[in-house]
Parts: sequence; C-alpha cells; structure tokens
Amino acid sequence: MPGILDGLRIVEGSAFIAAPLGGMTLAQLGADVIRFDDMRGGLDTDRWPVTTTGQSLYWAGLNKGKRSIAVDLRNPRGRELLTALIAAPGEGGGIFTTNMPARGWLSYEALSARRADLIALSIVGTRTGTAQVDYTVNALSGFPMTTGPVGHDGPVNNVTPAWDIATAYAGAMAILAAERHRRLTGRGQRIVLPLQDMALAAVSALGYLGEAAINGVDRPRYGNEIFGTFGRDFRTSDGRWVMICIFSDRHLAALAEAGGFEAAFAAIERELGVDLKDEAHRWRARERLCAVLEPWVAARTADEVATVLRSAGALWAPYRTFRELLADRDAVADNPLFTVLDQPGIGAYPVAASPLQFGAVERTAARRAPRLGEHTVEILSGVLGLPDGEIARLLDEGVVASARKRG
Repeated sequence: MPGILDGLRIVEGSAFIAAPLGGMTLAQLGADVIRFDDMRGGLDTDRWPVTTTGQSLYWAGLNKGKRSIAVDLRNPRGRELLTALIAAPGEGGGIFTTNMPARGWLSYEALSARRADLIALSIVGTRTGTAQVDYTVNALSGFPMTTGPVGHDGPVNNVTPAWDIATAYAGAMAILAAERHRRLTGRGQRIVLPLQDMALAAVSALGYLGEAAINGVDRPRYGNEIFGTFGRDFRTSDGRWVMICIFSDRHLAALAEAGGFEAAFAAIERELGVDLKDEAHRWRARERLCAVLEPWVAARTADEVATVLRSAGALWAPYRTFRELLADRDAVADNPLFTVLDQPGIGAYPVAASPLQFGAVERTAARRAPRLGEHTVEILSGVLGLPDGEIARLLDEGVVASARKRG
C-alpha cells in the first residue's frame, strides 16, 4: 500500500546506526530507499546481535523496507553506476544520504555536477570532520558521569545508542525539509549533520548545560530516581521490579487511591511543609514517599501490584527483559505496529512498522530487509533504464552482483 512518502526516491550509502535508521524511517513511510553496498558486504553486514548461525539481526532490523543493490565499489564502472543512480532524473529523486566520507566521487560537488538540484545529507562525527561514534560522543556529553548508582565512581555508559537514534530521526527530518525547499525554490543543497552536535544540542535543550553555567554545579548521581519530581524502582515480594512515577495531580491521586495512601501523603505534607502536587516538593519529599511505597510493594507480588496500579490509573510500568517484552501480547503480538515476517536466513519473528499513524493514509505494513544485492537487476533496469544485455555483462564482469544470481 502506498505510504505518505510515495514517489520519493532516496539512495543510501551507509553503515552502523544513524544513517541506515534514518533511511529506514523514510522507507517505512513509503519512500523508495535504495541502499548500495560493496558486493562483498558492508561494514555492518555481520554486526551483532546475530543469530546462532551468524546472520545479523542488527542489519535486518535497520534495513527493513529498502531495496538493495550490490556493486564493486573499487571498480570505476561500479562507481559510475552509483553516481548515475544518485543523480537519476525524476521529481522525487536526486536525494542521497550517507555517513561515508563525502569526498571524491561521493562529494557534493561531483554529484551535483550530474544533477544541479541534488539533495545530499552527510552525517559526520564532528563539525571539523573528526571521527566519532555514539559511544565516544556519549562519553563527552556528560551523561555517563551523572548516570548510575549514588556514590558510584567512574562513568556508566548507556546501552541505548541514543545519539545515533536522535541523529537518524533528525536526518530524516532534514531530508524532508530540504525536499520541501527544493519544491518551492528548485534548488538542492548539501546538509551536514554532526553526531556530536546532535548530542550537544540535546544536552543544551534539556537544561544540563544551563544548570552548569548558571548554578555552577555538576548534577550528582541519583540512581534510578527521576530528578526534580518523583519516580523510582521498587521491588516486589516475588523479586520483580516496577517503576512508579508521579508527574501530575492525577497520578498523585491515583497512586494514593491504589494503596490507600491518602492519610500517609497528607501526613508527609504537614510534617515537611510541602504540597505533593508540586514537582519540586515531591522531589524534596522523595525519601518519605519511598518509605510509604516500599513496604507496600514489597508485600505484594508483581501481578498483585500490577492489578491494583492498573485499576487505579497510576503511572507505572514493570521492568522487563527483551524476552519478557516479546511475550507481552498487548505490546507485541496484538499490536498492529508489528507483523510477523520471514526474514531470509533468519526466520520468522515480529517486525515493527513505522510508529507514526496518519489520518489521511493507512500505515504501511512492515516489510522485511533485502538480501544483499536482491534488487540489483530491477534497479539497473527500472531506475537507470539499462538493457538486459548490458546488465548481464555487468554481472558477468563482476561490476555488480545479484542475490538471485548467487541463489
């Protein structure tokens, strides 16, 4: 079914997370995203996590819904084919996204010489061209030094590649903004998106830099507590964990109802001179609030806690492993976000579509990731218009490769 970006064609040369996730975001909205790789495989072809047979679940996850062309990137004829593909005519074409070094044949100058209105997104490490990845950017962002248990000495890294993910979505937004600008003005442009600047912008927006500049302090570690309001993990009688938060008056009232805490909360307000409807006051009263909640949660199983908190409409969630999340029917099996797809070489498992829900178009169902070079022939024929004989020669001479030819 056509998506909201039907008619847009984007060529992607990418590795790791930010660039392929950005391309996948656009593919899931209906854009024709053509990923090119060296015919021997890319840098992330075998990246973990992998199946027990070594097939990359990572690669399959970040390339859903794309088409794949495999080319000998060392061969000048292969590079010429890709240049022609990036600059191919068409109102929705002429868009290129990459985190490869944008120089030589991939430079904006070289590519725009073939199509003047070219849009090219270049994801880089830093604004000065220094190489960075999510994990090095995170190290300098300040977050690892305020993450972790109270009193911990040394950094605590985040398992989630947050800066790659943020950069991916910012990159997708940038492409759509530049495409709108091109429709209005007829002009293309190069977009540069430094991964490090993406992180610095987020640190600024969240007030961490302002706190350091204005208050002259480094925020200390608070473990799993939510800074500036109330929220923390609690352990149940059967050894499970739940997160309980208060972010509004309604959450406060629901939690009080769930546990019969009205009198206890009122006593905290009187004794400390606070109003628990105020975020800052909840933060100051957090130890007393925890003293009320901890024994209540500890005396109940996870299922009992879930039943009561859910019935009251409290703000909470259970902590889960990935396998436990997979087993949650409401989150995965019964969620229209997911489709069980059979990924070649991997098998059948739930795959997410775009989480965006538009009122004017139906959500495009999730599509599997391509095999390396699966669409080489149809791209050379359908986009570049090459005749069958020329395509056969390119395959025979090893300039391009086709998954179908390799079987």
